[in-house]
Amino acid sequence: MKKLILLLFLVSTTIFAQSSTYWQQHVDYKMDVVMDVKTYQYKGTQELVYTNNSQDTLKMVFYHLYNNAFQPGSEMDMRLQSIKDPDSRMVNKIKVNDKEIKESKISKLLPHEIGFLHISNFKQDGENAIAKEVETILEVTLAKPILPGKSTTLTLDFDGQVPVQIRRSGRNNKEGVELSMSQWYPKMAEFDFEGWHADPYISREFHGVWGNFDVKITIDKKYILGGTGYLQNPNDIGYNYQQKEIKVSIPKKQKTLTWHFKAPMVHDFTWAADKNYIHDVVKTDFGTTLHFLYKNNPNIIENWKAAQPKTVEIMKHYNTIVGKYPYEQYSIIQGGDGGMEYAMCTLILGEGKLDGLIGVIAHEMGHSWFQHVLASNESKNGWMDEGFTTFIEDYVTYEMSDKKAENPIIGSYKAYRKLVESGKEQPLSTHADRFDENRSYSTASYIKGELFLTQLEYLIGRKNLMKTIKRFYSDFKFKHPTPNDIKRTAERVSGANLDWYLTDWAKTLNTIDYGIKSITEDGNNTKISLERIGRTPMPIDVLVEYTDGSKESFYIPLRMMSYEKENSTANIKRTTLRDWTWGNPNYEFTISKPRTSIFKITLDQSGLMADVKLENNVYEIK
Repeated sequence: MKKLILLLFLVSTTIFAQSSTYWQQHVDYKMDVVMDVKTYQYKGTQELVYTNNSQDTLKMVFYHLYNNAFQPGSEMDMRLQSIKDPDSRMVNKIKVNDKEIKESKISKLLPHEIGFLHISNFKQDGENAIAKEVETILEVTLAKPILPGKSTTLTLDFDGQVPVQIRRSGRNNKEGVELSMSQWYPKMAEFDFEGWHADPYISREFHGVWGNFDVKITIDKKYILGGTGYLQNPNDIGYNYQQKEIKVSIPKKQKTLTWHFKAPMVHDFTWAADKNYIHDVVKTDFGTTLHFLYKNNPNIIENWKAAQPKTVEIMKHYNTIVGKYPYEQYSIIQGGDGGMEYAMCTLILGEGKLDGLIGVIAHEMGHSWFQHVLASNESKNGWMDEGFTTFIEDYVTYEMSDKKAENPIIGSYKAYRKLVESGKEQPLSTHADRFDENRSYSTASYIKGELFLTQLEYLIGRKNLMKTIKRFYSDFKFKHPTPNDIKRTAERVSGANLDWYLTDWAKTLNTIDYGIKSITEDGNNTKISLERIGRTPMPIDVLVEYTDGSKESFYIPLRMMSYEKENSTANIKRTTLRDWTWGNPNYEFTISKPRTSIFKITLDQSGLMADVKLENNVYEIK
């Protein structure tokens, strides 16, 4: 493990060396926590060494107190009660006067069921500081400013109660998992070039500071734990990692155990615990040990065993597509509520069919690259982690499938077009909590985010797209990349100008809509007239199929791209035409063949361009 810590340090310092202007804050946490499994309350101490790598002098800092969201009347509760399509997992459906209404589960929590996280004894370098709880945010007025380049030690005591699981974190969920401990501790908010990101916990998504965690958790000896970090004291708790299925053996006189974990260079810390976990260990030939923790439930054991070799295969693919997973272990833990990614682990539903289990694992594991190594701000740019993860998930699912679909992502394009037609689309730059409806958020982040990459393939070619993904990972791992960083990476790889693409796709509701306007005879030639109807420009691929069965393609570059992509269909002759400007919505070119020899003309035969109206993209002569 010392080798890994040194490796991560060297990687981190190398990254900083790449740019003298880039900076990010750093944290070192030490936490000691005692969990009372009878009351589901816990007490802890936290020591946090905070390093200010910015050019700002900080007079205040902010922490997240996520557990406070799970109380009646909280901002999360109010949002559930006001949004048109609340998360079905967070509401009860009840009938009032024969009318079905959705009731917030949070609003009905009793005092012993709510979540809370309270802070006391806050000190900075031993001096008292003023800490004010504002629901899910702790506002701290420091005893002394933190100067640029300086570090300070912040200490506090905290008291928490684990809520009945409503969403992601909590206790005693519907699958019987006793403790899903995510968003459970006082977590330092991120401060970057944009300022503080002290967002209240309203519904979704997180952002954190890169750093190291040293965590001790004392709990009833009957419980088995798993989560972020490397276990430091396996012998103390009767663990033998050489076994494929771990059995815990503890002296009878001992009532509690202290589990000691360390996690280098992560931006969050999560754990789960249950008395009836089975813990399987799978070693791989690429250096990562996989841990599987799931309930000893006869109905799910077979699926969890069967999913293990598939998980190895998925991770191997991700290593190839994106880059090597940098930690020595990864844990898949039955957490009992959908799926959510965390540092070095995921908490997922454990029941259901095998295909569903593997699908959730594939997605959540993908976040280990796009969020927990490439730590974009998913509150402000959820499409970068959700969309890019969806892309590699679909890519690997296709590669692993026995029956290859002709167009594996056609459903994503249909979902995007349906959102556009609904009139409920909001820009990708919308904050995750500010979407009018959950459906709009999901389609934008997961689907439109995925299409950002698939359309990059259309713009710069498949080879350049895959090179872009690898270079993006190499250049920005253990950083907080922004949308501009993925755009600039694609530009560096391909040489294309792509600022217009990022602007239109992520910051506006502009759509792509091209059409075949007319086809007319011109002696022995044929004149083809095209039009740009939507605001977003694109280079255009035109496929012409002739009555004799032959095919020919034409490529119309986009002037503002200053680029010509490679011919992706080498078996079909391609002619590159003059470029098309944005200012002129019309374009004409001539084919040196009579109109009668043409059978069909198609714009974008690849289907990778997210044209919102496909009916005018094909002209068939009957």
